[in-house]
Amino acid sequence: MSVEVTTLKSGINVVTDAMPHLETASLGVWIASGSRDERQDEHGISHLLEHMAFKGTRRRTARQIAEEIEAVGGDLNAATGAESTAYYARVLKEDVPLALDVLSDILSEPTFDRDELVREQNVIVQEIGAVADTPDDLIFEHLNAVAFPDQPLGRSILGTAATVRSFDGGKLRDYLGRNYRAPDIVVAAAGAVDHAAVLAEVAKRFASFNGPAGPMPEPAKFGGGTHVEKRELEQVHIALALSGVAVTDPALYSLQIFTNILGGGMSSRLFQEAREKRGLCYSIYSFHMPYTDVGMFGLYAGTDAADTSELMRVIVGEIASAAETISEPEVARVKAQMKVGLLMALESSGARIEQLARQMITRGRTIPVEELVEMVEAVTVESARAAGRALIARGKMATAVLGLGSGLESAAAIAETLTRRAA
Repeated sequence: MSVEVTTLKSGINVVTDAMPHLETASLGVWIASGSRDERQDEHGISHLLEHMAFKGTRRRTARQIAEEIEAVGGDLNAATGAESTAYYARVLKEDVPLALDVLSDILSEPTFDRDELVREQNVIVQEIGAVADTPDDLIFEHLNAVAFPDQPLGRSILGTAATVRSFDGGKLRDYLGRNYRAPDIVVAAAGAVDHAAVLAEVAKRFASFNGPAGPMPEPAKFGGGTHVEKRELEQVHIALALSGVAVTDPALYSLQIFTNILGGGMSSRLFQEAREKRGLCYSIYSFHMPYTDVGMFGLYAGTDAADTSELMRVIVGEIASAAETISEPEVARVKAQMKVGLLMALESSGARIEQLARQMITRGRTIPVEELVEMVEAVTVESARAAGRALIARGKMATAVLGLGSGLESAAAIAETLTRRAA
């Protein structure tokens, strides 16, 4: 087994997967803290902190942070999610110590320079504006707000222009100190790495992170409702959501297979019926997003205003039908797709560290690929159908519609017939 896990005395988990055939390594630091951990007056601070980590430390300027990694041919990046924030690098094997030094530096010694902060606040405000100008991104902001009303999980990760501009260095330090704690940190490395060497570097460079785990976020609760926004666009954008399952729920893989059969690719029911057979849309897909205590099944489509109501009827019909008529060949096809996805992750050091880190954060252990394959294989036709029926039976739907035309409200009403029918 190439995966090794060690928990330091501080509580930091270090996980590595040596891939001896590679000459490069991917490394990352995952913090079990994201936008869900923000208080009411901190909306958007997780994402701003991620940006500001690269804007200077006591040892390096913002330019030096970028140049030191790129000077050895590497790259450095980060991402903020609802439940975690990740900082990662990819370098040649001999530059692993440098990458860990830079990653530890930006997290333990950020200066939050006032001028850099103002510039980065402006950058994020531009990012918020870009989302507002991109309807197939904006529709999900609306969908999340309806699915999880008045909760951090329903708020945009980016924040608002007003909240982002309200933060100062003190606020950033308070948030970092409260949430970036050793027991909530996973350092993952894969590729041309040696576990003992990585462990020694992490123990030395991340020594400043200590103390107990950060506070747990408030439990999430799926709400439901409708958001209809009339806006001059070429298409009507439709998104709907139902209450899914948490990442540790036994029904997770059954629901994932149901989701993929419904709208997970070109052979999916929705793609074939709505696009190939009826020509009602260019893009249509479904997904399931599991969190630690809740999940969200979602679906997106873009269509012509004149076809909005027909498309929604097709969507409702296909969801209801799939819950009763999923077949053995469909289940077998999606199982094969999922297994290929799992195995392909083993061939990419970047995909591997993300997979390992998320397993450590959500389950407290790494999961051998053989065990993951077994969980996929355990799904049956009946369990996939049952997952679909349970999805509908939970009874609450969130719908967001964005565009022009007289059918927007009726499309939202058609969507709601799915759960009303179950009731």
